[in-house]
Parts: sequence; structure tokens; C-alpha cells
Amino acid sequence: MDFLTNPVDAIREWLLGLMANMPAPWPDVIVNLLGVVVVASFGLGLVIILVWVERKVAARFQDRFGPNRVGPYGLFQTVADILKLFTKEDTTPDNADKPVYNLAPILSLFSVLLIWAVIPFSKDWLGTDLNVGVLYIVAVGSLGALAVLMAGWSSNNKFALLGAFRTVAQLVSYEVPLVISILIPVLLARSMGVHAIVDAQDTFFGMFFFMAPIAAVIFFISSIAEVGRTPFDLLEAESEIVAGFHIEYSGAKFAMIFAGEFLHAFTIAVLTATLFFGGWRGPGAEAYPILGWVYFMAKSLGVYLIVSWIRSTLPRIRIDHMLSFNWKYLTPLALATLIVTALLTKILEGQAVWYQSLVMFLSNVVLFLIANEIVKWRESKKPGRQVVGQPRPVARPPAEPAAEAEA
Repeated sequence: MDFLTNPVDAIREWLLGLMANMPAPWPDVIVNLLGVVVVASFGLGLVIILVWVERKVAARFQDRFGPNRVGPYGLFQTVADILKLFTKEDTTPDNADKPVYNLAPILSLFSVLLIWAVIPFSKDWLGTDLNVGVLYIVAVGSLGALAVLMAGWSSNNKFALLGAFRTVAQLVSYEVPLVISILIPVLLARSMGVHAIVDAQDTFFGMFFFMAPIAAVIFFISSIAEVGRTPFDLLEAESEIVAGFHIEYSGAKFAMIFAGEFLHAFTIAVLTATLFFGGWRGPGAEAYPILGWVYFMAKSLGVYLIVSWIRSTLPRIRIDHMLSFNWKYLTPLALATLIVTALLTKILEGQAVWYQSLVMFLSNVVLFLIANEIVKWRESKKPGRQVVGQPRPVARPPAEPAAEAEA
């Protein structure tokens, strides 16, 4: 029964029992290394399922079937694609900066896998409980932007370099509202530890999504921009810069960039579920860790389906619109939400959780309405713009005065 309720701890104790005769530090080191391998393998194996799920979701939105030939329901289609990628020729441009060029795909994948080290899958299932876990996530997640910049710059290709330039404009800009929105769960939980943030959301109305819905939405939007997925896929932009920063990559290196993108998309769903929806929290999750893992995966998959939904429906936006949306709307709104949350947290200290959630939720609604009215007011003050394709009005000379009537 112990194995059914908590299989991870049962396997750990069994392995430590097998290595009981080994010197003191080695059993723990070996078990921890095995845990790292299991978590990394779980993330890489999850990519195979995610690619199939996203293809099916996109197909349903676009009124088609998706993969349905290779294996039952097309389940083996992704496996066939992986075999194809790993058997393709691995090419490197002659004038590329080869060390940086070869390091970029590895960094792209590892920057995502390292985030999973601090994610609590259940009550006692986590890699490490850092007291600065949120800071660690921000720092490690930034390596993904560095990997894109390295790939675009080292390829010695103008289209790839243009994708790298867009990296600086897009990913670095959206880091600002992303970090500000993460500070709100830290403020509500009084801790930067991810496990402590999940523990603070111990009731349904205590989930931080109800206390700070604006922060949750800003974090979600900024995370999609960090991944570079639709409608923020200007780093790749096949119709403009021919696949962008990874145009020169093929074979296994392209597969690593591809896997890192899909795993990063699921990771932002995991972080959203962890920071704002209680993570593994749910009825019976404390007594049965396996049940907590089920809640954690269900919440994460639910958010991931929204990410896939957005990718299948929204068009790509212009880069000037994207940056204006960040600096003129998301960043001021995130700062205002942080200030309001800090004030209300101090004022409502000691009140019931449901009362705090209600007041903070209503304050977020009022703040959102005020922000929209400010945007409308600013748009109304702009001078009128001519519609594309509409002919300009032709200036005509003034009419001559009528000749005087002859006598």
C-alpha cells in the first residue's frame, strides 16, 4: 500500500537498502543522480506526447484530422519524425562560429530542463527546495534567450542574425512584466521558495489566481512571448525570415531546439499552474502524493491546451505593436498591480482567506477597467490615420466667382 500511495519514496528507500554497504556519501549521490536522470527523461519523453497532442488540437481547430496513419490514432508519427531528424545529415556552415554554434542547441534544451529541478510535482516529490526558487527560475529561464541569440549570431546567416536581433527586442523586453508578475505570488506567500508558494495556496479561494488574476494573465502572456510562440513567433517567422535563428541547423541539433521549444511551452503551463493555481494542491493530495501528481498534471495540461489554442487561432502581430503592447500596457499594469497587492496585503492582514480573495479580486477588476479606459483615452487623442488602400482626397482649386450678368 505504501508503494501505491507514495511510489517515489518507496523506490528511494529500496535503492538505499540495496546500497547499504557502500560508504556514506555514495548512496545519496547515486540516488540523486538517478532522480536527475528520471526527471530529465520524463521531460524529454513528454515532448513526444506534446507534439502529438498539439498536432491533434491544431487539426481540430482547423477542421481536419491530424496524424492518423502511423500507429493507432497517429501516436507513432512523432517517433517517426524523431528518427528522421536523428538520421539526417548534420551540417555546419563553413564560416560559422563553430563552438558557439554547437553549444546553442544544448543550452536551449538544458535551460528548460534545469527549471524542473525546483518544481514540486507532489507534496514530497521535488528535486530541491531552494529558498530562492523563483529567482532561480528567472535566472535559468533567461538562458533560453541567450541560446537563441547565440544560435542566430553564430550561424553567419543574415536571416538568422535578424532573428537574433529580434531576440533582444522581444525576449528581453517581456522579461520586465514577467519578473514583476512573479513578485506578486512571492509577496502573497511571503517566500521565494516554489514549494512555499504552493503551500500558501491551501484552499480553493486561496489560490493566487483569485487574489491576483491580472498577474496570472500577464505572467502567462509574457511567458508565451518568452517562448516565442504565436502570436509572438517573430524569432522564427517563416514567411519573413525563413525560419529565423535556427535556419542553419539540421539533424540532431535542430531536434534539440525543437524539443526545447515544445518542452518550454509545457514548462510555462507548469509554472502558471504552480504559481497561481496551487500546483499539486487538491482533495486528498497531502495523504496520497500520487493523487497530488495527478492534480499537478491535470492543471498543467489544462493551461497547455490554452497555449495550443492560442497558437492555432491567433495571427502573428507586428513587432512595433508587440513592443508597444509590452511597454505601454503590460509593464505599467504589472507595476500598478504589484503596488495595489502590496497595500491590500498589509491592510487585509489577519482577515479570512475568502475575504482577502474577494477584495483583491474586485481590486484587480477595477484596476483592469481603469487601465482600459486610460488606453481608450490615449487612443482617442491620437491624430486620425489614413486607411491603407483608401485613395487620398484630391485638393481642388476654389471655384471661380460667377461672371457678372451682361447689361
